[in-house]
Amino acid sequence: MKRTAVESFLSGLPSIRALVVGDLMLDEYLWGNADRISPEAPVQVVDVKRHDLRLGGAGNVINNLLRLGCQVDVASVLGEDEDGKLLRRRLQELQVGIDGVQQVPGRTTSRKTRVLASNQQMLRIDRESCEAILGMQEDALVAYIRRQMNHVDVVLLSDYLKGVLTPLVLREIIDAGRQAGIPVVVDPKGSDYSKYKGATLLTPNRKEAQLASQIEITDDATLRVAGRKLCRELDLDVLVLTRSEEGMSLFKRNGTEVDLPTEAREVYDVSGAGDTVLCLFGVGLAGGLSLEDTAYLANVAAGVVVGKVGTSTVSPHEILEVVEGQHLDTDRKIKSRCLISAEMQQARERGRTIVFTNGCFDLLHVGHVKYLQKARRLGDLLVLGLNSDTSIRRLKGAKRPFIDQEERAHILAALDCVDYVVIFDEDTPLELIREVRPHILVKGGDYQPDQVVGKEIVESYGGHVELITFVDGKSTTNIVEKILQAYQE
Repeated sequence: MKRTAVESFLSGLPSIRALVVGDLMLDEYLWGNADRISPEAPVQVVDVKRHDLRLGGAGNVINNLLRLGCQVDVASVLGEDEDGKLLRRRLQELQVGIDGVQQVPGRTTSRKTRVLASNQQMLRIDRESCEAILGMQEDALVAYIRRQMNHVDVVLLSDYLKGVLTPLVLREIIDAGRQAGIPVVVDPKGSDYSKYKGATLLTPNRKEAQLASQIEITDDATLRVAGRKLCRELDLDVLVLTRSEEGMSLFKRNGTEVDLPTEAREVYDVSGAGDTVLCLFGVGLAGGLSLEDTAYLANVAAGVVVGKVGTSTVSPHEILEVVEGQHLDTDRKIKSRCLISAEMQQARERGRTIVFTNGCFDLLHVGHVKYLQKARRLGDLLVLGLNSDTSIRRLKGAKRPFIDQEERAHILAALDCVDYVVIFDEDTPLELIREVRPHILVKGGDYQPDQVVGKEIVESYGGHVELITFVDGKSTTNIVEKILQAYQE
């Protein structure tokens, strides 16, 4: 996946609204030292030094979505107890929509308390209700979810078998998603996957797939048999079977299978990696990515999460850092329109002088190079606005350009004097200049100052225009004429 495509997708995440439905809980961590044995019984005494209370279960899915920048609503059922009130307050503080969260008298809100000493978990205490929610609670939950289908881009189901996602609730959600054309992505649990039939996508791991398919997975062949069976019998668009250190395998409705190797990283803790995969597939489908590109980003994100200790999330910046490390320097310099404004704001805050120029740069020659080197010397960084193929055809005719925009962008990005390359589709770079807000606007010496597009904008905030003379006799037209003459002879 191209870096610019990753940038463009990640920058669009704040516009995605996700609905999370499932089992909310509190994860409590008590950290301490265990240096002695209790006189009351042959057990270790933990001297608690630190206490941490986090959103768990479906709450970790919410945390992942928020870290990615998405808007989030949640639907669930809690107890009408102090933990239920606390959980609602935490969600409100995070600006999560909680109109779909019910509180029921007599139900215990899930709290899992983990006692840790010397970086080892010594004990876990669970306080929760696991019985299925009642019919009236199911009806209220379903009614809310059906109303929200007109306002969300994706539904993520986080099932921990605590009674919220009953077979009826699941059936109604999946049917509503199909009717509205909204993807329903599920992190499944248990051995009976029939309740998830018709969902868009499921993300079981190898152990879960073995349990649900009733096929013992011992090698690649049996894994594929299990994956195909689940995808077919559950009427899924795609099954994503996560394979731990072996990456993941995708089984599509049309019979296509795709394997993705894991992103090699040092593994510290796999907690929460499944939630991260669920979220990336959800927002990828909502954001219009292809399944392969979505799987690639989910793989990258999961690789970041397992490199952290404790249930963790991943930010767009962390994903982009990994993607950058997989590409050449030229890719790093090619920026999408949606991100260049933020990049330049950071540059201004650091006191850097921004120079901007633009052009087609079709058949790069020494005149272009000398021009760009002179422009770069005027400031601290040079942003080059590059005409797209379609804009060149409008300006220069159907036979141009000779070299497509991706190749031209990489050739220009390979020059030391060019810091950023941004492709634009318009006939002029006026809108791009508004986004970059350069201190210095550079154009060729064959222009008069008043002819330079963007002059008024740049001068309005104290910037100025510089004209640089091209090297005589060096032009794309001259190169084309020499080639034609040589081959005609």
